[in-house]
Amino acid sequence: MLKKKKFVIGGIIIFLAIGYLGFMSFQSSATYYYTLTEFAQQGDSVNGENVRVKGDIASGSVEKEQAGRILRFILVEGTESMPVYYQGVVPDTFNEDFEIVIEGKLGADGVFEAHTIMSKCPSKYEFEPEDNG
Repeated sequence: MLKKKKFVIGGIIIFLAIGYLGFMSFQSSATYYYTLTEFAQQGDSVNGENVRVKGDIASGSVEKEQAGRILRFILVEGTESMPVYYQGVVPDTFNEDFEIVIEGKLGADGVFEAHTIMSKCPSKYEFEPEDNG
């Protein structure tokens, strides 16, 4: 009887540990999606937090260095704007005046340091109805 009780208690402890690790893993990977306006309204509460921000690439603001692997550009939405720094592989669909989602952290200097860029598909991929006329 004592052996069975130890086995059950050990199983419960292992189950709880796995559940806790799974929950913590999910929580750390979940990030909220802000528009640039919503992000700007958050103020200092988002400094250093991993967040996703959606906006448009300002026309004429893209600067590329080191064979295109370092990008600096301005993200805009309405009257809000934010400088962005990104180092990594640039998506093929990255282009000025496109809507993108960036993921990263806002630095103390006010520059958003992105580690992921997700380009929205340009309108050329949208369905065009056939002319049956």
